[in-house]
Amino acid sequence: MKLISTFVAASLLVAGPAFASKEIATKNACMGCHAVDKKIVGPAYKDVAAKYKGQADAVDKLAKKVKAGGSGVWGPVPMPANAAISEADAKAVVKWILDGAK
Repeated sequence: MKLISTFVAASLLVAGPAFASKEIATKNACMGCHAVDKKIVGPAYKDVAAKYKGQADAVDKLAKKVKAGGSGVWGPVPMPANAAISEADAKAVVKWILDGAK
């Protein structure tokens, strides 16, 4: 039983940030327009990760877009502003997306 408890605790430490980031994205309606592997209204998260791969400023740049909104990068449909999301949550979601949204 102690081994199982240790395994569960270790699993949460590893999966916790990703799970929390997906929850943040869901809670803030990101998943209404985006999916991990396919375009809905906005681009698929895998496409976002590919486009910004290797860009050192990607987290800060995209977190600002999450909060302020934007247009023209992925086509004619603008992304609405999400001013209610905290900067920390926006950065956590962006990091999760850039890491493959797993």
